[in-house]
Amino acid sequence: QVQVVESGGGLVQPGGSLRLSCAASGMKFSIDVMGWYRQAPGKQRELVAAITTAGSTDYADSVKGRFTISRDNAKKAVYLQMNSLKDEDTAVYYCHARYWATDYWGQGTQVTVSS
Repeated sequence: QVQVVESGGGLVQPGGSLRLSCAASGMKFSIDVMGWYRQAPGKQRELVAAITTAGSTDYADSVKGRFTISRDNAKKAVYLQMNSLKDEDTAVYYCHARYWATDYWGQGTQVTVSS
């Protein structure tokens, strides 16, 4: 059974940092793309960052220079280091994995940036 599980969300002050982690299980082969999306109240879910098996990355313009995505292919894990957090980064963050042309999602983890 395929599972994608996030961890690491929480409450942080503006300017602070958080690190999100995500681990996938039940996938026998390598995962094509892993990434992070977020959804703020009243807004559509949007891509934050993604990374391929080869290490190519893609970031939303709003997080470039502040967020860094990385992955451990052997562990089927992906991480998101978030620095210089802003109020507008507040959202539920979802881990995404594309495996054999199928999209898998985690349950989401809340990130709240507030003083």
